[in-house]
Amino acid sequence: MAEMRFRDALREALREELIRDPRVFLMGEDIGLYGGSYAVTKGLLDEFGPERVLDTPIAESGIVGAGIGAAMGGLRPMVELMTINFSFLALDQIVNSAAKLYYMSNGQINVPMVIRMASGGGSQLAATHSHSLEGLYAHFPGIKVVCPSNPADAKGLLKRAFRDDNTVVFIEHTALYSMKGEVPDDPEFTIEFGKANILREGKDVTIIGYSGSVWQASRAATMLESQEGISAEVIDLRTLRPLDIDTVIASVKKTNRAVIVEDDWKFGGFAGELSAQIMERAFDWLDAPVARVCGKDVPMPYNRNLEFAALPSEEDVVDAVLAML
Repeated sequence: MAEMRFRDALREALREELIRDPRVFLMGEDIGLYGGSYAVTKGLLDEFGPERVLDTPIAESGIVGAGIGAAMGGLRPMVELMTINFSFLALDQIVNSAAKLYYMSNGQINVPMVIRMASGGGSQLAATHSHSLEGLYAHFPGIKVVCPSNPADAKGLLKRAFRDDNTVVFIEHTALYSMKGEVPDDPEFTIEFGKANILREGKDVTIIGYSGSVWQASRAATMLESQEGISAEVIDLRTLRPLDIDTVIASVKKTNRAVIVEDDWKFGGFAGELSAQIMERAFDWLDAPVARVCGKDVPMPYNRNLEFAALPSEEDVVDAVLAML
């Protein structure tokens, strides 16, 4: 085990997969000479050369389209889109080609491609660069959606993504890149998709999060314990597709209450899907309606104080729990 930052854990996963499988290559804007907008690919061009670490033009649809073609041809591309906001420009390629080719070809064509994106607010990047669209991609069958919350999961889930025969949308919260944590140094370390992580055991309420919202949930659980004597169970979903709903339901049946935390807007967000599934499968165990603590329904402000006001906070989570108790 070694302590490293979230971005370094991602880089280590990329490096190990480039070494392990000669079919793996990386492509994206500024990932080579510049080392990536968040320094995730720094140094990889020098080690592996321009045939395996490719700088591309600013053309998201073309980048993803080239990745799809390479994957269909037997390679294992990692396509980096600088932020999730820019993925709108490649939406047709992702949801109408990458997600559907296996089904439409009756299993004859796979698209084993990893699409990395950075998401989330909190960095004063304003309305067009602060989206949290994890739930959008989880909506489409044929795509797997991965949202790590810590350095160890970042490495293990990314390595697992390279070994999947389907397209994996791998989403990294920008606020986590500098986060430090213990990371296994085993080059075969992977984490299976569809297995949520119970970060904290509890008996009074289940708090569910993914990506950056996991840490708001965890801090809220600490506040509830120390200030109110309330025992909260905290679940990190890790992946939205496949979704480990069984772990969520088992927890809700134990605590009889659920709060879902996500940065995305409440209207049409993934928290709505999750709350519906909890209602459908655990209605008789619920002692209160499922609560959703989400981003405010406004474009993300640039002003720092307004930006934090638009995002869910630990205090918002605590208030939601107290309201149902």
